[in-house]
Amino acid sequence: MKDTQLSPDAVIGILALQGAFAEHQVMLKKNCGKRQLDVIQVRTPEELKLCDALIIPGGESTTMGLLAKISGLIEPLREYVKTKPVWGTCAGAILLSQAISNPKKGGQELVGGVSVKITRNGWGSQVESFEAPLQVSGLRDAHIPFPGVFIRAPVVAELLSAASELHTHVISRIPDSLLPRSSLDEGPDRAIVALRQGRHLLTTFHPELTFDSRFHEYFVHECVLPSLAP
Repeated sequence: MKDTQLSPDAVIGILALQGAFAEHQVMLKKNCGKRQLDVIQVRTPEELKLCDALIIPGGESTTMGLLAKISGLIEPLREYVKTKPVWGTCAGAILLSQAISNPKKGGQELVGGVSVKITRNGWGSQVESFEAPLQVSGLRDAHIPFPGVFIRAPVVAELLSAASELHTHVISRIPDSLLPRSSLDEGPDRAIVALRQGRHLLTTFHPELTFDSRFHEYFVHECVLPSLAP
């Protein structure tokens, strides 16, 4: 990755309505200290307007979507993803998807932005959470596996037809030998656990719950910095 410096006035927001937003903030501040990077928690449309990029954290996607609607953030978020880099992790990946194969009764608010269909809790309940070493292309020291933490993780059921037109790059798949049995019939793309689509990043696991900063570095270098280039 290029050693380009982040603009002094660059701001990365973290949607802070529910979930693991504090962990993302700590990871960015601790591991991106050499860059002039501001990190703020986003709870209002006004705070969202300050951001050059956004992270939607893991948590409970239906609760997060409901709180975003109550806070008047759903429509601003839908407009935001059209022009700004966004990274969704776990529940954030659900909100960032175009469709859900198993939405809760009554439906669920989505932000959209990434052309995938996703399955909630696709690998089982909380007690079936697991960790897996992941090979991820594009990370620093990519030969070293990344510790994937999967907690009630969603599954990518399908890359939708528009994905090929939106510069989609699958950057990590979980080996078939490590796929939980409950996911075996979820869809043809179920092994995908991380992908880039344009300047958006989607991970079905929790990089913020590890001591490994490489995914946060990747988001800054590969998604945020290019969007700030003149």
